[in-house]
Amino acid sequence: MALRLVVDFDLRKDVLPWLRAQGAEGGGADVWETNYESLRVLNVERNGNIIYTYKDDKRNVIFGFYDCQTKQNKHLYTFEKDLQVISGSINSEKTLLAASLVQSTEEGRRNELQPGSRCLTLLVEIYPVNNVKVLKAVDSYIWVQFLYPYVESHPHSQNHLLLISEEKYIEQVHIQVTQEDGDTVVIKNSDHLPRDRIAEDFVWAQWDMAEQRLYYINLKKSKSILKCIQFYADKSFNLMFETPLDISLKDLGFKLVNFGCEYHQDTLSKQSTLCVFTNHTGSLCVCYSPKFDSWEQITYSVFYLHKGYSKTFTAALGRAGLPGPMGITFLNLGYYVAVYLPGHFFHLLNVQYPDLRCHSLFLKGNNKMFDVLPHCPLRSLSGSRMLDWCSGKLYQAFLDQSYLLWFLWNTSLDWEKIAALHCVLSCGRDPCFLEGQIIQWISENLSACHSFDLLQEFLIASSYWSIFLESCTVAMLFPWSSVLTWNMEIPGITLVTEEIALPLMKVHSFKGYWERLNTNLQYVKYTKPRLHYHNSVVGREWHNLISEEKTGKRRATAYVRNILDNALKVISNIEARNSEPRVMPLLQEEDHHQRLLIGLMVSELKDHLLRHLQGVERKNTEQMALDYVSKLLDLICRILESTWRKHKLNPWVLRCNRRNSAAEFAVFHTMTRILEATSSLLLPLPPGFHTLHMILGVNCLPLHNLLHYVDNGVLLLTETAVTRLMKDLDNTEKNEKLKFGIIVRLPPLIGQKICRLWDHPVSSNIISRNHVTRLLQNYKKQAQSSVIKKSSFTVEFLPLNYFIEILTHLESSNQALCDFEGHDNVDAEFVEEAALKHTTMLLGL
Repeated sequence: MALRLVVDFDLRKDVLPWLRAQGAEGGGADVWETNYESLRVLNVERNGNIIYTYKDDKRNVIFGFYDCQTKQNKHLYTFEKDLQVISGSINSEKTLLAASLVQSTEEGRRNELQPGSRCLTLLVEIYPVNNVKVLKAVDSYIWVQFLYPYVESHPHSQNHLLLISEEKYIEQVHIQVTQEDGDTVVIKNSDHLPRDRIAEDFVWAQWDMAEQRLYYINLKKSKSILKCIQFYADKSFNLMFETPLDISLKDLGFKLVNFGCEYHQDTLSKQSTLCVFTNHTGSLCVCYSPKFDSWEQITYSVFYLHKGYSKTFTAALGRAGLPGPMGITFLNLGYYVAVYLPGHFFHLLNVQYPDLRCHSLFLKGNNKMFDVLPHCPLRSLSGSRMLDWCSGKLYQAFLDQSYLLWFLWNTSLDWEKIAALHCVLSCGRDPCFLEGQIIQWISENLSACHSFDLLQEFLIASSYWSIFLESCTVAMLFPWSSVLTWNMEIPGITLVTEEIALPLMKVHSFKGYWERLNTNLQYVKYTKPRLHYHNSVVGREWHNLISEEKTGKRRATAYVRNILDNALKVISNIEARNSEPRVMPLLQEEDHHQRLLIGLMVSELKDHLLRHLQGVERKNTEQMALDYVSKLLDLICRILESTWRKHKLNPWVLRCNRRNSAAEFAVFHTMTRILEATSSLLLPLPPGFHTLHMILGVNCLPLHNLLHYVDNGVLLLTETAVTRLMKDLDNTEKNEKLKFGIIVRLPPLIGQKICRLWDHPVSSNIISRNHVTRLLQNYKKQAQSSVIKKSSFTVEFLPLNYFIEILTHLESSNQALCDFEGHDNVDAEFVEEAALKHTTMLLGL
């Protein structure tokens, strides 16, 4: 299953043994077996502590408390009446208990409560047990929730309590406490507790305990307006935003989310579901499923408020043999929102980049899925916690890396591969191990995907997540995926996308989550086109630099030096990342062209970040650029290392005078695919890549294929590779053809050096031709000196004699300067000999 649930709390295991022990001390251990059904979770507080309630054999209501840190239970308070508990909450110091209760019988209601009131909301001093104060005595239901300050290191003299009424208003009660007689904590202003009206006329509300936020919906002229209030450590609070939602709440009724167990509301299996999810990256999602009457299909919507659009999905159930759905469940998994319908499907929706449906994972009819998640609705609490009210289990939810990796290895569908790849990378735990597993899979499935390039997607996605896990704000400036469009349908589900209004922020000073949300909103509002980095500018500048080198032009020395310094830093970064020595000879060669591309990418990426980031130091942006480019190159090196080790190649395969093996061809094929993937994205390659690729190509390819690869730019003739080729290969007829085919394709500067390494008439002829060409480039006809050194050869061919005399004169007078390396070994006599031989052959003498 893509989801892994870790049980943090279990009523049966963590509470029931303690209750049995308490009963045994009182001589009634067996009573807990008969009264276990009354034991249930009442509330989960911000720090993870749990309030539960149960009834003893006398039907008295007892409140208990489980400390998630110490794993200890504690008795809080006993109401010696047969009551029905609606809601309960405890303050952070565990000194005050708020509870809302209803009489269980008509007789009890007549005797105990005031006429016309059936719900009592009480505030109890529990450290030690002391006074009980009535906060509300009304006929409607009341829910209670203490606010938890963000700093809990010292006791607070003031506590704040929310009262949520079924009559559609919310109040905040301020409670002053003081210590008397040592540790006794009492309510200081019990006669008059100040109250603030927080909200009214709402139809739906949700509490986020971890972040201390209240979401609620008002109906205005048949429009649903979502609002959010942020509470702070003191009694202050702010209305943060409001936004319209295009949903109908007529069938929703009055609904509360995460205000306790809500047992009387969760009995409706077909009722509408609505919840708000956020995470630290600044995402804001509203998940909604309307009431459904048919078991053939189900519709649910996700409003990506931080993106400015909504997506409505319709999933075909089509499983007549299965029992009817018990209700749809939305789960907050951080970077993903999970939509779960027990026994039917599990949909992982990408929250960060939901644009393309292929980045979300839709699983249907997977038996493993049905074995992991309970077949009853789960309540998603703050963070990635969720509570199963039926069993009393509190879970921490994680994406299951092992399953996702297994799924990646075994699925045959492209959209499932790309979605699973991003799910795995988003986990963030031990990324090197995850990447190693993915690299192993990629090396065996290079041609497994038809809708996208697997290597490109891995390089871009893995580099993106490495930046994202460090700084989600900066990550929006980096490319997320190599796939820009996706038009393929995913069987079993249809999708409709609509634009929606962006939330209207109601405050002007932002911190933490709200600053990141506001950044996301500003990004959507003002950035068209998107600000993702693209390497096209680098490619143009790189080709310009190479062209200028060929024509002899030179850029400013400081400019080129800065680029090469960037490349040197990147290579140092890569070497520092790798703790084990590499078996492939990469990063060791000078490879001027690749170093230029590496350095240019760092420079352009740094400029891109500086243009769009405010308040970030130049040093930090430079480090981000270096880290990103280092990550890209390191991934390429690791893919090659994995392939090399897998096929158990040794250094001697780098010689050109041997027959190829299947292992060498496999590595050559992998390198060709890497070259293809990086070339279209204009990404740099590790220095030494082209040399190794060329040597393997010489060993693996027939001559005509090899030269075809060279002519089409697949294989590049680096000086190191061609030098090794000239030294390793002898002068057999086959090798002569190969060497000549390579030499005539070399750039002039490299060709001049390589010819001197090949002791062959062809190379001698090329050397002499190049020498004569240089001598005659600036030749101007002038009167010859009366004294010309006679040639060592006497040929009865006057044009040749005259030509030799001119060359001899040019050399002796130093009229032309030659910058050819080792030109002192090329003199007129050598040219004479070569020219004579060549002329004799042409004349048939």
